[in-house]
Amino acid sequence: MMVTSTKKSTLYCKFGWCGRPAWVWHSLLAMMLTVWSTALAQAETLQALNWWSSTSEHKAVDALVVKLAMENILWQEVLIPSGSGAGALIVLKSRVIAGEAPEVAQLNGTIIGDWADMGLLLNLDTVAQSGKWDKVLLPAIYSWIRPRDHVVVAPLGIHRVNTLIFNPKMLTRYKLVPPQSWEEFELVATALQKAGIPALAQSSEAWQVATLFESLVLAESGPEFYRDIFVNKDPRAFADRRFNHALWRLRALKKWMAQPVREQSWTEVTHLFADGGAAMMVTGDWAKGELNAWGLTTDIEFGCSTVPGTGDYHLYDIDTLAMFATHKGHRPAQLKLAQLVLSPDVQNDYNRIKGSIPVLRNPDLSRMDSCARTSWELFSRGARVQVPSFAHRMATDETSRDTIIAELHRFFTDEHVSVSDAQRRLVQIAKILRKATKS
Repeated sequence: MMVTSTKKSTLYCKFGWCGRPAWVWHSLLAMMLTVWSTALAQAETLQALNWWSSTSEHKAVDALVVKLAMENILWQEVLIPSGSGAGALIVLKSRVIAGEAPEVAQLNGTIIGDWADMGLLLNLDTVAQSGKWDKVLLPAIYSWIRPRDHVVVAPLGIHRVNTLIFNPKMLTRYKLVPPQSWEEFELVATALQKAGIPALAQSSEAWQVATLFESLVLAESGPEFYRDIFVNKDPRAFADRRFNHALWRLRALKKWMAQPVREQSWTEVTHLFADGGAAMMVTGDWAKGELNAWGLTTDIEFGCSTVPGTGDYHLYDIDTLAMFATHKGHRPAQLKLAQLVLSPDVQNDYNRIKGSIPVLRNPDLSRMDSCARTSWELFSRGARVQVPSFAHRMATDETSRDTIIAELHRFFTDEHVSVSDAQRRLVQIAKILRKATKS
């Protein structure tokens, strides 16, 4: 739109330049641009390798990037799109081997300890001590970021993985409520099927199948049995009838899913749900953040519950940033980034957008929706309700995770593989993994 001379005059007067020649205004503008360009040139740049590629993830990271910019630090994104982070981790390893490690990397799971053991991560003890992280952070989080008694990552937020997201209007239309047990789920799914509505939106992508399955195991017998499977890799637990039943349910749930159950990204599955293609989906609360980013409102267009049988437990994943000890010249900026991650503003803004919850003992509950408050209140109860996510690297090493997920994926996608065959193969895999762990 063309700016008229009258509007130009108004602008000049507004900034105290009434009656001044236009060239003076243009000179001032040029000077401001020069100052801005100089500031950018002098700013410290941190390469940040991550797989946050969705709308909500980008917006959440921006809450941190803006704060960094105020400290004259630029976030140079190295984005490797990958729903599970597998591709990003491959790139990260390649860059480290080549001596080109980024200054910052998104990391989660037990591999944090592996990177720390190799001496590749910057020690953040001084930042943690000055910020009183031992008092500020939830106890489980503070313990997690110190895999070898030294703080090596800055925690961003906590996701609840055993989340059931549902369409309240759709359920109300047929006088249904979110199921709390699998018996209730069968009744709800049957009623929806009669109305021509799939109960579940689901992808056949391997990590998404594993995300569903780990909730089924948790629902089957609680945290102790879950840990025997995914943390301890006990062959006796894999041979147990409860594990057999979890496999059976995974196979049985396929009939309630939107057909065909093809491999889709998690954002595509979320779109399917948002467009009314299914009444519910089992996913992490990152999907809630994405729905919000698309303009859908919590408790109106969608609601949050828990996977049937898991309401008393918090199956969690923790987002963290690791600072790679690449060059001493980057350390002041890296330490400032770690400090900013734990600031109340970043914690509240990042997690509100991302769908996760702050890692703080005393977050601003007034800035959380009902899903986030429920998640935080449960997680804050402590170890008896907290369960580390297998699918999201919190429960076991990368090799064990990938091997088990591959077999679960094979079982889910190939109808010719029976429940008993899958269980028998997984028992053998557990024996091999257990032996490798002890050797």
